[in-house]
Amino acid sequence: MSDRTPTNGDIDEAPIDGDEFSRRCRDDGEFRLAARHWTGGLRLERGADVIGVTVADGDVAAGPPPADGDGVITLAAGPAVWADIAAAVPPPFRHDAATALREGLERRSDELVWWQYAPAVQRAVELLGPDRPGGAVAPSDRGSTPRFDSPVGRYVHLTLPDGSGGDGEGGDHRIYFEQAGSGIPLLCQHTAGSNGVQWRHLFENRAITDHFQVIAYDLPFHGKSIPPVGRDWWSEPYRLTGGFLRSVPVALAEALQLDEPVFIGCSVGGLLALDLALHHPDVFQAVISLEGALHIGGEHDRLTGFWDPRVSNETKARLMQGLTSPTSPLPYRKETVQAYAAGWPPAFLGDLWYYMVDYDLRDRAHEIDTDRVGVHILSGEYDSSGTPAHGRAANEAIVGSTFAEMTGVGHFPMSENPEAFFAYLEPVLDKIRAAR
Repeated sequence: MSDRTPTNGDIDEAPIDGDEFSRRCRDDGEFRLAARHWTGGLRLERGADVIGVTVADGDVAAGPPPADGDGVITLAAGPAVWADIAAAVPPPFRHDAATALREGLERRSDELVWWQYAPAVQRAVELLGPDRPGGAVAPSDRGSTPRFDSPVGRYVHLTLPDGSGGDGEGGDHRIYFEQAGSGIPLLCQHTAGSNGVQWRHLFENRAITDHFQVIAYDLPFHGKSIPPVGRDWWSEPYRLTGGFLRSVPVALAEALQLDEPVFIGCSVGGLLALDLALHHPDVFQAVISLEGALHIGGEHDRLTGFWDPRVSNETKARLMQGLTSPTSPLPYRKETVQAYAAGWPPAFLGDLWYYMVDYDLRDRAHEIDTDRVGVHILSGEYDSSGTPAHGRAANEAIVGSTFAEMTGVGHFPMSENPEAFFAYLEPVLDKIRAAR
């Protein structure tokens, strides 16, 4: 954390000068950790004005490095773009250096150097503006200790078809799940590359658990769900496909003998929610798609840094922070991305195969029958991946579905800002209860 104290002057003053920017980077523990071993530096071109820091094996020196120097990353934009980036509350998609690359910010650098030091660049760009501590943590995270959280975890063995990139015929998978509450089963699917810890706040919300049996599980190869022992998965590429992914909640619902469960998923899980509504309306009474879409697309082959032995897991984790809202509580934003850094390295890129390549409902969304399965779509204001525009398009294509844009949250509403998320989720759950 920085030792700066934000003031109202931080918001209204002219852009900081080069000396102040260098001081902030040098004094910031997060930047110094992310810049370890970096030799080169960062140039910020603000129109005709240039500031930056030169870095030698992680040591920060004042002044921008030469534009053509080895290991140098240059970010360039006009003053208006930089003013948005440095604002106390930046507008969506200009709130982070990585997301702003699609919103008027230009990057010039060696591709590998960018992947290795994107976390340092993202933090440095944050230092242009005031500290943004975000909101308060949830009541369940305050109080005396020892205390116990609500969920109880256990394992179930499921026979699942192959479909994660291998050549086998499927087999036994040891799946970890946690549960709490009673009533209508609510099956929770995490985002790509993460695990079920993202749903921990739902377990502590009595307005939900008094009426719903909340069940959060880890996909195979994620969290505490270990890989299958029946094949040489370590010698196969990992690629998550729709058939395999859909089989997991369906098999889990059958194994746990869930009566007309509700499915909720985010990101990959948000796409899966709509996929299940199309393929398994007989299993689920309703689905809730967080950050969902009919199609995401993108160039999967360009995500070279998501599984490169020269790039730390830290990079893909920090890039995910750029999908969170700057107004969400900072401890929860950091907790959300820590789960990514802790994951099996190939998992995130492999999950994105489904997210970007395999999944496409544009030609079939109209087949979803909301008289058989309720469909509810919620999209975060600051999510530059599963954008609100994606959510609206899905809502328009699926007759009878509902949609809401969640202000003040990003790609991970349930984990980055649970209190804000509940204001949108609880009315949807009330509708589901009434329909049942």
